[in-house]
Amino acid sequence: MTGDLTIGIDIGGTSIRAAVVDERGQIVDTARAQTPATAWALEKCLDHMVDRLRSRSEVVAVGLAIAGFLTPDRSVVRFAPHLPWRETAVAAEMSRRTGLPVSCEHDANAAAIAERRFGAAAGGHNTIVLAIGTGIGVGFLLDGEIYRGSHGVAPELGHLQVVVDGRPCSCGKRGCWERYCSGTALVDNVVEIVADGRVPTSALAREIAEDPGSLTGRRVAAAAHDGDPVAVAAFADFARWLGQGMAMIADIFDPDLIVLAGGVGAAGGLFLDEAREHYGAMVTGSGHRRLARIRSTQLGEAAGMIGAAAVARSDLADGVPVLHG
Repeated sequence: MTGDLTIGIDIGGTSIRAAVVDERGQIVDTARAQTPATAWALEKCLDHMVDRLRSRSEVVAVGLAIAGFLTPDRSVVRFAPHLPWRETAVAAEMSRRTGLPVSCEHDANAAAIAERRFGAAAGGHNTIVLAIGTGIGVGFLLDGEIYRGSHGVAPELGHLQVVVDGRPCSCGKRGCWERYCSGTALVDNVVEIVADGRVPTSALAREIAEDPGSLTGRRVAAAAHDGDPVAVAAFADFARWLGQGMAMIADIFDPDLIVLAGGVGAAGGLFLDEAREHYGAMVTGSGHRRLARIRSTQLGEAAGMIGAAAVARSDLADGVPVLHG
């Protein structure tokens, strides 16, 4: 099946991105949609995207990159903070509906697999991939292989509490790291900066005063690129939290490489240098240890799709997914 095509679908809390991918990790075709709020609507949306892509390309399997807890065999989605699935056999049910073999993988693991095979994680020994988008997903490559923990859910570093009684998180806790270092965190940063008046007013501040619901992480990034002072301050807060989180990761795992992936991770030019400085200053034993190399993704927002497609290809070759026609 060397020349066969597979579909990779990255299912995030805000949007769904799908692609037809070849064995070299090259994207042949794409589709995109907003993430529906209910399980029924989400499944219909996924089926529609697969039908649209397979009408234009002959594909042999589908891989899903999911922001949530999977069982060790990746067959059931136990819990997804930003998605409606709970204890759902997503792969088998979608396979029955589409007539194609379907594989599931944690979204950060999918990004890590893609970056390892085709991108910035190539050559890393112990590598952390931070998929920063709506939230934070983390993939850990231990000696080049995905580390899943004893029950298939490691490492959920985005939901470590960094602020006692802090911002509420969709996981049910408060003060999780991803509430201060993600696309949604950028929006909260802007709201707080405008509210406390610590930065002079700006075009972005006036824009959200007129239409608060229009603010997104992408809009904050665009404003920061234009030099908007509120947006720049929001990214400064983001960089501090990212540096602190990477220092925490280094203290726990001591990786030799950290790759920043995901939609926000791909905008590294806005925060990466500052985050590196915070990381170097806050890690335990600063100045007396080797620090991890920090790289921005080479695959951008496509990493999850490319990784999911690669997982589907590997599972099909190994006979892992079962087709329920």
